[in-house]
Amino acid sequence: MGGVDKVKRQHDQGRLTVRERIDGLIDQGSFHEIGAVAGLGDYDAKGELTGVTPANCVFGRGKIEGRTVVVVGDDFTVRGGSADASIHTKPQMAEEMAHDLRLPIVRIIEGSGGGGSVKTIETKGAANLPGGVDGTRWFYYTTANLAQVPVVALGLGSVAGLGAARLAASHYSVMTKSSAMFVAGPPVVARLGQDLSKEALGGADIQTRAGAVDHAVNTEAEAFACARRFLSYLPSSVYELPPTLPCNDDPERADEKLLSAVPRDRRQVYKMRPIIESVVDHGTFFETGAKFGRPVITGLARLEGRAVAVLAGDSFHTGGAWTADACEKVIRFVDLAETFHLPIVYLMDCPGFMVGLEAEKAATIRYGVRVMAAVNQSTVPWCTIIVRNAFGVAGVVHQPANRFSMRYAWPSAYWGSLPLEGGIEAAYRADLDAAEDRDAKLREIEDRLNKLRSPFRSAEKFWVEEIIDPRKTRSLLCEFARLAEPLRTPGPATAMRLRP
Repeated sequence: MGGVDKVKRQHDQGRLTVRERIDGLIDQGSFHEIGAVAGLGDYDAKGELTGVTPANCVFGRGKIEGRTVVVVGDDFTVRGGSADASIHTKPQMAEEMAHDLRLPIVRIIEGSGGGGSVKTIETKGAANLPGGVDGTRWFYYTTANLAQVPVVALGLGSVAGLGAARLAASHYSVMTKSSAMFVAGPPVVARLGQDLSKEALGGADIQTRAGAVDHAVNTEAEAFACARRFLSYLPSSVYELPPTLPCNDDPERADEKLLSAVPRDRRQVYKMRPIIESVVDHGTFFETGAKFGRPVITGLARLEGRAVAVLAGDSFHTGGAWTADACEKVIRFVDLAETFHLPIVYLMDCPGFMVGLEAEKAATIRYGVRVMAAVNQSTVPWCTIIVRNAFGVAGVVHQPANRFSMRYAWPSAYWGSLPLEGGIEAAYRADLDAAEDRDAKLREIEDRLNKLRSPFRSAEKFWVEEIIDPRKTRSLLCEFARLAEPLRTPGPATAMRLRP
């Protein structure tokens, strides 16, 4: 690699070398390296080799849980991973190999990820035109792979420029909490008058809350474990189906706690994650993007060993109302499920889109209709459990509009064009203004409307197919997964391609 001193510096800063990272990620002894002798050689007048700077990209094939994957990693000990020591065909070939052999790819990124530095002008003797011939082709595959194979990216140090783009262009990204990611680092943004540390500019908390990175962990070993687990839910490519694993968890298991999981007081928040954990196979829920778009929970799970995509509302954040970033999160998640043939389970609690000045400034409704388009474009099987709220335009987006999907409601569910709170004052203003006791009249109207909007009244008109005992939720979801299994069709998505 970059020599004894550079390797020692890497270790002294608490980071592994690229080869140690690959060893920690893949099954022991399974790595087949490609281009091990690639680098920049120095020769004397007689053409004899006098020295070599090894390429700062290491890649090859290995196995994760017995399945072949492509692994490509930046060697920060050689010129900080910049283009000065880059052999561009190596990361390009890694991406092409994953694409054409239909293999998942894991990118281990540190530094600029093969991008340049200003010193590159001197070492190369000319300034690079961004993209150029090779670079354009390289990054084409970096994004094209999103529609072909699972892509996981690990940010394990300071990641900038092209490295940041490679980290973001993934289905699942992880960074260590001591790492940072940015388009340009502190020395560059200092010229804009922003004197910031790496952490203040692009630390883990900033990037996970912004949604640029899905998850942050304490150690590199945890990052490897997350990558392995994420891949376990997905097929090797869109031309296969997600693997089904053996399951000892009874599909008829009924959790008594579900009866009291949702408070009777509709203004009271409650925890959705324990509900998810209760209805899926024990210990299989793997959450993604927990700090971004927080009114919505997304993750992967299993039902009788079958992989599914789980979407749920979280009343702890804006009461579950969809913000612009929550909409972005749902769009990306539905795209992921559609790309890799994952049936979608939606535990719904959505009182509508977020309202108010900040919501309007964020163009929430535009993101909202993009969600509607993504859901309606999807073709994977879909099952919705209405747990509590289903209101407004956002409430419409609880199942695809153009095909059959399964839908159940808990007795705690209620719905309408908009919640009564605030809506009564608008619709019954004349009655309220004429009343001697405005508050008493408001309570009278609210009580009358609450009786009419009971889920049982909706069921009478067949506006909801079935109201269920919450304890039966797991049984019905497992049945859904069984029914969905033969409906999943391997092959490229025809209606959509996943967007980063």
